[in-house]
Amino acid sequence: MANIGSFTAQNNGFAGTVRTLNLNVKVKIVPNDKGSENAPDYRILAPGGNDIGAACKKLSQMTERPYLSVSLDDPSFPATIYARLVEDEDAPGTHNLIWTRQRAQA
Repeated sequence: MANIGSFTAQNNGFAGTVRTLNLNVKVKIVPNDKGSENAPDYRILAPGGNDIGAACKKLSQMTERPYLSVSLDDPSFPATIYARLVEDEDAPGTHNLIWTRQRAQA
């Protein structure tokens, strides 16, 4: 697991920065105007309002803590980034974007 971002709760969404070896961008996670029940709960916007991802509300089965399941994508990325936005237990109001590599299904 790797922490690739740090966010703070803000106006029904989140604001922060996504940082990887090739990426360093400020983004906002804003509520999505859901047109259907299968639509994501949030959209992820880069500067200029560019849509680079989506997030859905989830609940951890083990800890019963809420988190956001995040997917980030852009033509400049080699592949979609999948991560979880979780609140830092030691710093309420601060959230970490945790990335894990998706394993291929056999």
